[in-house]
Amino acid sequence: MGRLFGTDGVRGLANVDLTAEMALGLAAAAATVLVDEGGTAHPRALVARDPRASGEFLSAAVVAGLASSGVDVLDIGVVPTPALAHLVDTSGADFGVMLSASHNAMPDNGLKIFARGGSKLPDDVEDRIEAAYRAGTPRRPTGSGVGRAHAGPDVEQDAQDSYVDHLLSTLPGGPGSLAGLHVVVDCANGAASAISPRVLREAGARVTTLYAAPDGLNINDGCGSTHLGPVTAAVVEHGADLGLAHDGDADRCLAVDAAGNAVDGDQIMAVLALALRDRGQLAEGTLVATVMSNLGLKLAMQREGVTVVETGVGDRYVLEALNAGGWSIGGEQSGHVVLPEHATTGDGVLTGLQLAARMAETGRSLADLASVVERLPQVLVNVRGVDKSRAGADADLLAAVAEAERELGETGRVLLRPSGTEPLVRVMVEAAHTQHAQDVADRLADVVRARLAL
Repeated sequence: MGRLFGTDGVRGLANVDLTAEMALGLAAAAATVLVDEGGTAHPRALVARDPRASGEFLSAAVVAGLASSGVDVLDIGVVPTPALAHLVDTSGADFGVMLSASHNAMPDNGLKIFARGGSKLPDDVEDRIEAAYRAGTPRRPTGSGVGRAHAGPDVEQDAQDSYVDHLLSTLPGGPGSLAGLHVVVDCANGAASAISPRVLREAGARVTTLYAAPDGLNINDGCGSTHLGPVTAAVVEHGADLGLAHDGDADRCLAVDAAGNAVDGDQIMAVLALALRDRGQLAEGTLVATVMSNLGLKLAMQREGVTVVETGVGDRYVLEALNAGGWSIGGEQSGHVVLPEHATTGDGVLTGLQLAARMAETGRSLADLASVVERLPQVLVNVRGVDKSRAGADADLLAAVAEAERELGETGRVLLRPSGTEPLVRVMVEAAHTQHAQDVADRLADVVRARLAL
């Protein structure tokens, strides 16, 4: 039986992999593990979701599981994942539960849990929740011991207002500082639809909004951070200064410059890290990135005197490193950017706001700011049907990787990474030229197939 929790909570096809019964059981298990038995009679939890249709019955199941376990629940409705994390922190709630499958297609959904303070749970706490869920012995108070549930449009509006106020308070130039900027924002018909355009407008920007009419079925459908075509076309058509694209739960943000060129998470991190450095706010001159970040980011930061600390793939590992080191910024190429001074998790709306603020602060275009990173061509080959467990131990394969690294020198690199969920090994190669990267990746993929054959 595999582990329920992946790198970002429990996720799968709604009503098949993630059912109402499972959501109820996991919520009750979370209450059992996260609630201090010697604490208040009625601990408190917040529950939120993105707009996908299955979130309606799944959030109802979570509320039922929590209230039946003696937890008072405030159901804050549709808000971005980072909004829930922020509100768990500022409200003093004992924990929070988010129903979202992020950038996945509409039929999927997911459940992720935030601890007191709005932080993601460490692996060992998730393991305890899973054990409690499988044991099937939740808390079952009676009478006045049961939890109470509160929800409604006023609750949702108050949550959105509080989050918007928080985001606006982070602007380095203060209210109205984005005046003169024209921003196109693609909300992916997701959780940021009512928030991201509003924040940008209240910050002073002129805003053109795309895909901000969620109907429960259209989330991430040909739009958002995984489909940059619409925002690219709109930026060029309207002559906008930049475009921003979120995913379904708005914990990530990618951008497009005025010419329609994509600006990825690596470039966004570089721009924001240098902004913090110039303000004297980049703790220990350090940026945290994952092993999948482009070598161009590391070379750029080296030129700028910024240290790059690498972690495994997943924003949870970026967060762990940030918290352990007390650093100011970290993230992933995919657009998850974490700014611990303002957020406890990746926040796409905050990221877009800070990127626009840097443009306003410097008077420079996004293309100019992002040019600090010269992205090296990156080729990824997935080798399927192999024994991924031997990827780090086979002597001949490791020798082939070492030889490839010598061939590439300082302007290239190789990353061999077993998949966490599939029987495959990912071969990633960066080089000064695309064809060179492709040749090396194909050559190493052949070695993987030969040496790790099942």
